[in-house]
Amino acid sequence: MRTTANRHTAAIGLAAAVALIAVGCGNGTSVDPSASPQVGLISTSTTQAPAQANEVKLIGERDVEVTLTGPIAAKYSSATEEQKQALGKPLTGDRNAGTRDSGVVFQQFQGGAIVAKNDEAGTPAFITGGKIREAWNVPRDPEGLPVVTGDNGSAGPLGVPTSDENTDGDLVTTTFEHGKIEYNTKTGQVEVTVNGKVVPSGL
Repeated sequence: MRTTANRHTAAIGLAAAVALIAVGCGNGTSVDPSASPQVGLISTSTTQAPAQANEVKLIGERDVEVTLTGPIAAKYSSATEEQKQALGKPLTGDRNAGTRDSGVVFQQFQGGAIVAKNDEAGTPAFITGGKIREAWNVPRDPEGLPVVTGDNGSAGPLGVPTSDENTDGDLVTTTFEHGKIEYNTKTGQVEVTVNGKVVPSGL
């Protein structure tokens, strides 16, 4: 592809040179040096987004190699060093990574999780950690109330994350398909909202 681009550029340059010669020598008349050139140079540039990683290999617990793929790999590759340090090592085993019946893909880490709605290319994945992750993992009934027999995480009433943590002063917020979780770093209070209604955090 690079060779083709160079040939294309060379062809444009050659055409421009021929055109300049034609302007200067075409009819035997003198060329006014103050006149503006009659040939416009074509400038082209190709901007491509950096390719998303198809695969990322990490060393997990007990020195077991873990391979991240799809949206999980893309998110980890684009994460900041601070986010990667907060995540820590990936956890191993079927409970800690895979695809749920709903199609949601996930990878648990020592300090958080990366979750995506599905494993299709281009699907955004998000990082959840700390107190927000703890509250998200509390089993809840369909209304969002904590109950032992409820569902948690992406299978729970909040659904999958739709943002990373966003910090505004002391308040850290992550949004989900059906609500949000806010953590106040100053007071330690966690507020869970499901479908517009504030419910107990369960922590």
